[in-house]
Amino acid sequence: MDAPNYENESEEAILMETFNDCNGELKVGMEVFWEDEAYNLYNEYALRKGFSIRRGNKRPDLNGILRQREYLCSKAGYRKIGSISEVKEFNHLETRTDCKARIRFTINNGIWTISHLNDDHNHELASPEERQNLRSGRKVLKAYGDVITSMVAAGIKPTQSYNYLSKEIRPDYVGFTKEDCYNYLHMGRENLIEAGNGQSVINFFKRKQVEDPMFFYSFQVDEKNRMANFFWRDGRSKLDYECFGDVIIFDTTYRTNKYNLVCAPFVGINHHWKNKLFGCAFLSNETTESFIWLFKTFLEAMGNRQPKSIFTDQDQAMANAIEVVFTGARHRLCMWHISNNAKQHLAGLFTNASFKALFDKCFYGCYDSIKFESDWADMVETFGLENHSWLKRLYDLREKWCPAFSVDFFSARMKSSQRSESTNSIFHQIMRKPMSLLQVIQYYEEKVEEMR
Repeated sequence: MDAPNYENESEEAILMETFNDCNGELKVGMEVFWEDEAYNLYNEYALRKGFSIRRGNKRPDLNGILRQREYLCSKAGYRKIGSISEVKEFNHLETRTDCKARIRFTINNGIWTISHLNDDHNHELASPEERQNLRSGRKVLKAYGDVITSMVAAGIKPTQSYNYLSKEIRPDYVGFTKEDCYNYLHMGRENLIEAGNGQSVINFFKRKQVEDPMFFYSFQVDEKNRMANFFWRDGRSKLDYECFGDVIIFDTTYRTNKYNLVCAPFVGINHHWKNKLFGCAFLSNETTESFIWLFKTFLEAMGNRQPKSIFTDQDQAMANAIEVVFTGARHRLCMWHISNNAKQHLAGLFTNASFKALFDKCFYGCYDSIKFESDWADMVETFGLENHSWLKRLYDLREKWCPAFSVDFFSARMKSSQRSESTNSIFHQIMRKPMSLLQVIQYYEEKVEEMR
């Protein structure tokens, strides 16, 4: 079991004061006054020694009042072995060693007294460098959580927020891992959506469906029956797609400030070279499973009509989902994103005019596959790039970006997933404001009407 998170530093300070009073050692007869203090006292001792703990047996009296409580080394006992014929989704590695180390508290009149202490372990204890990974020691203090939330709301990535805390605040160890950081943000997002926002969104969609019989919406819930992903489009978007749905531009650049949800609009181009919004989705994550659900939902909303081409960035989860769902479409990569990535991965070479001319020729000017292969081989050989990993991956994806491989299908002369300034402006305005989820959707609807 995971240790409870401390709500603030004052609770941890009280615990540390109690622990330091006993010079970092525990002995029979020591007293504390509530259950959390008992757990935290043993947990702090365990983390200093190099082992993790979990909760053990409870022993109530005949009236159901708790009289004894044990806390165990996390390696105590063995996991229960199921039937050999039982098919399991995951087979977990056995890490327990039947360690007998434990502590027992006896409770009398609200006083928790240590009545038994076994400190003999039958396994190696964690080194100081390894102790940061002990499960019962990983906790996100509220102050750190507030810093992470504020930084993410300002547009800073969770990983960068974590790195800031680990380097600037506590260089030795911030007290939790990057995974814990993501979980903290995910739980905060769940709590916000759970607090009536999800139902408000559904109620809004139902009202829109009454006003517009062609209005479509769908949502997906998580294992706790909370709304995780949702998509909607109005009747006008369906008509636009019937006329201009041969080319789709799909982008997940934008995130809401307040909920850290991924905003995923579907954009098309009409016969006046103007953007048309075919629908919009909000996703709690960018996994292959989420994209598969979204793309299937999109096709359902559009009468199962497949586009001829779809433009995205180089996201592998997205590419996997497109292969599964958009079987009748050609997947194209945004050349603007690739060009920016090339400047990072080939920064030293881009200052060489000869290399840049060759690269641009391959990238923009080849409309014959044989000519492309020849020019690419010439560029790689001339500049000794045979072992350049990023360039190899780009070559493997050549059919998704090189003009020489796109002359046989309709793409509306599109080469990029970058939208026009008017569409960019809409989403920049939405995502910068700390609005509720329902306000974000209403704002989007208003801006779509203005565009039309």
